[in-house]
Amino acid sequence: MSDNQKQLAGEAAALRVEPGMVVGLGTGSTAAWFVKALAARDLSDLRCVPTSEKTADLARELGLPLAALDDVSRIDLTVDGADEVGPGLALIKGGGAALLREKLVWEASDRCIVIADAAKVVPVLGAFPLPIEVVAFGHRSTANRIMDVLTDHDIAMPARLRQADRGVVRTDGGNVIYDAKCQAIHDPVRLADDLKLITGVVEHGLFLDLADEAIIGDDGGVRTLLP
Repeated sequence: MSDNQKQLAGEAAALRVEPGMVVGLGTGSTAAWFVKALAARDLSDLRCVPTSEKTADLARELGLPLAALDDVSRIDLTVDGADEVGPGLALIKGGGAALLREKLVWEASDRCIVIADAAKVVPVLGAFPLPIEVVAFGHRSTANRIMDVLTDHDIAMPARLRQADRGVVRTDGGNVIYDAKCQAIHDPVRLADDLKLITGVVEHGLFLDLADEAIIGDDGGVRTLLP
């Protein structure tokens, strides 16, 4: 059911793209539906800025023209998924380990649309573990400082180094990811600020005041949320 909802959201977002636009392409299963729907529209004079190597590979396969972030002066519209969509369109992102590149593209965009299935909409952020991207050098020492910040925010569970079958997960930039099981984030703004002050933390998955609109796939079609 969620795959159908993701597809509906991705297809609806693709209709927002106009010929000649510079478009940011998100990463993840929902964003992939958007990329496929965008390619199917066969719009002229598009330039697409991918947020990960995985998304770039998919876009190339579908014939979408790609550009690097440094090669565009501004991005007209970015469409990307989220792991949680909270009040005011505060988001948790980074389940696909592309949070740094995603945030760079989002912040270079005139408009950002988040797409998600209905289950991603939550009353309070934090049930999904918060990804924190960390420089690989000395990352366990950095993780200890992350834990101090989490404790100050009444988050008791330690952040865990993300691993997969192949071992420690590495981002496209060669960094590692720690996932913090926050349960509930009562002050996302302060937590975001405190995490960024830690030497060794490259970025975190709190996307605040960045989304202009959410398109949510539901059983009956799609609905729109505004901040």
